[in-house]
Amino acid sequence: MERNIMTTRLFAPAMLALPLLFTAPVSAQDDAGDKVNMVIVYGDDGCPPSTNDEIVVCARKAENERYRIPETLRASDSPQNTAWAERVEKFETITATGTMSCSPTGVGGITGCTQRMIEAAYKDRQESSDVRFGQLIEEARAERLSTIDADAAAQQERVEQIEREYMERLAAEREQPVGDEVTEETTLPPPPSE
Repeated sequence: MERNIMTTRLFAPAMLALPLLFTAPVSAQDDAGDKVNMVIVYGDDGCPPSTNDEIVVCARKAENERYRIPETLRASDSPQNTAWAERVEKFETITATGTMSCSPTGVGGITGCTQRMIEAAYKDRQESSDVRFGQLIEEARAERLSTIDADAAAQQERVEQIEREYMERLAAEREQPVGDEVTEETTLPPPPSE
């Protein structure tokens, strides 16, 4: 009985502190930086404005794309969807063998496969119509940071102007008489000369 009470006394504080272990990483994620909202707009639709807490990045697409299936889902690897020009080109390259041919036959036939994959990747990247949100986000951040110095200088000037007006108003209030008080201008005698 005494042993159970002892273990309860030892583990109770540990169990109470357990939720605190999981809240620290969550609160650290909130300070990751600017919140970014990526929006795709069509035609002449307006882009929602950015706020102080959020950068809004808009990618504009043509109006005729509004109700279509996204371009990344339109493509198919089915042989029925292959154009005749590509089929003919494949027939021409089937018989290519040897070095840099990407074929299982011939000496060094495998050496061209990597080059062919690299060329295909660059071609896909150039012809891709995917939105490059990373580039748009960087441009929006650069635009926001380009005016920060001018905005800070203007804000500083406004604060200094308000402070000057306040000090002038305070000095004017100090010089005015209080209630029925009459201010007499008394002249002090000159200091004794040596």
